[in-house]
Amino acid sequence: MSVSATVNPARHGQEEILDAAAQCFMDRGYAATSIDDVARNLGATKGRIYHHYRSKADLFFDVYRQGMQMNFDAIAPLAEQKIGIVEKLRAMTKTHTLAMIRTQPYQRCVWEGVELLLRGSTTPEQRIALVELHKMRTDYANIFRDVLEQAKREGIAHFHSSSITLHLMFMSLNSPLFWFQPSHGVDEKTIDGIASQCTVFALRGLGLKEELIADV
Repeated sequence: MSVSATVNPARHGQEEILDAAAQCFMDRGYAATSIDDVARNLGATKGRIYHHYRSKADLFFDVYRQGMQMNFDAIAPLAEQKIGIVEKLRAMTKTHTLAMIRTQPYQRCVWEGVELLLRGSTTPEQRIALVELHKMRTDYANIFRDVLEQAKREGIAHFHSSSITLHLMFMSLNSPLFWFQPSHGVDEKTIDGIASQCTVFALRGLGLKEELIADV
């Protein structure tokens, strides 16, 4: 059976909406983006979007959710592998950074969702949705926390507070969200090199010896 034969057309259409919306939210921000903007980016009518989403907020929340699911799908298999802790830590940090670059519009929406929750400028219903999504983000971070704490127990990583260390590590790994600009001529080799530099910087901050991070 071909791959195309297994695709749900309705779901495929919804993914196209999410792609268009993620790009609009990244370019304009949540407050300045309208359903009209998403429809224009999609090359469709507003009716197509309202067929799946009752409001801009619901659409934004689904983009946030999809961005986090992309992260889980990339990292969870690595976290479950029976490999050495150094190899696991290197693989997870670099894979996370690559996800930040390759799915940048979605991840910028995740970031803005966190800011919306912190600012509290939402309706009670929207806040409930954002709190649930934030828990998803916390569960994701805890996958890394477990690996970091194991690395510390084994004497590979050296830090005091796992919470502070986790925040600092993600600041390094997430940084391409804010300065990377996809452009013509940026190939996979370039993207891989960017991810490697961010990963090496983060691993050095964890106190790993140079010989353990040299081949990232």
